[in-house]
Amino acid sequence: MVGKMRDSSASPNGSFTSAMTLNEEGLTYVPNRYILPPSLRPERTLCDTCLPVVDLSFLRHPLLRPQIIQEVHLACKELGFFQVVNHGIPLSVMKDAIDAASEFFDLPTEEKKHLLSSNVHEPIRYGTSLNHVKDKVHFWRDFLKHYANPISTWIDLWPSNPTCYKEKMGNYTKAAQKLQEELMEVVFESLGLNPSYLHEDIAEGSQVMAVNCYPACPEPDLTLGLPPHTDYGMLSIILQNYQGLQIMDRDEKWHAVPVIEGALVVQLGDHMEVLSNGRYKSVLHRAAVNSEKKRISIASLHSLALGKTVRPAPDLVNEQHILSYKEGSFSDFLDFISQENIIEGKYIDKLKINS
Repeated sequence: MVGKMRDSSASPNGSFTSAMTLNEEGLTYVPNRYILPPSLRPERTLCDTCLPVVDLSFLRHPLLRPQIIQEVHLACKELGFFQVVNHGIPLSVMKDAIDAASEFFDLPTEEKKHLLSSNVHEPIRYGTSLNHVKDKVHFWRDFLKHYANPISTWIDLWPSNPTCYKEKMGNYTKAAQKLQEELMEVVFESLGLNPSYLHEDIAEGSQVMAVNCYPACPEPDLTLGLPPHTDYGMLSIILQNYQGLQIMDRDEKWHAVPVIEGALVVQLGDHMEVLSNGRYKSVLHRAAVNSEKKRISIASLHSLALGKTVRPAPDLVNEQHILSYKEGSFSDFLDFISQENIIEGKYIDKLKINS
């Protein structure tokens, strides 16, 4: 009987039913299409090791800056992840962005459907799961993705409803772009590169805002909001209002990332792994869901411009560290995910030499 009840809520192949809609229907179970094989389900117990938090205000103190660079180096080398505090983005700007995102996902589906697309090349698209048309197993997530840098080029494509969205998300987007330019200098310095390496390319690079909504889920132990994956870019800055992000360490143990008021998560992506010639690795992460409340996360994904290739920095290639990666671009990544499922194929493996 339970199986029949589960099946009764399944969408016909290729049709669209958002996770928010399922939540609003008050389901007491997750439909079959969301149930993961046991090996992919989230563990009940996670590591509770302290994860690195970096205070960026110390960068402005000449005597303390080397210590912060070393902290970033260790965090990048050991995890590909750290959180930052005193990063210069006001709490009010962060809260406004979360509120604008939440208001968007609270809109009736009919008012969002004009943005619905399964085409990964679209500069703005609304959807559910990873790709609701192709996914064999669905994930408990709705999303809005839009290009953002330069903001003047893209903001007219962003949602006009809610009316506050462009202003509130725009303020946060501009601040995140400025922050990533500073973070990129710090990460490059931690690699032994000139902090201004690729400065113009970084400033003119791509910025994709991945705005995610994970509604309360009746059976969070059976599903995920997002499966384990790495981000494609150089680095991602993540703002979240509730715990759910989990990262895997080098010993393949999962850690829950705590929500620290005012902090932002920084994650290294595949293109940073390429640029560092493997000194730093992109971090495997996933999104768990909960039965209590809706979680919003806003990931600002940064790399070089759409068609501009990332390659290992020449200074990081030598006899001890032979060339280990091919060049890749944001455009290449979009072509890859239009063909591959991120559960079954990893973009970084395509970029490794002799892989």
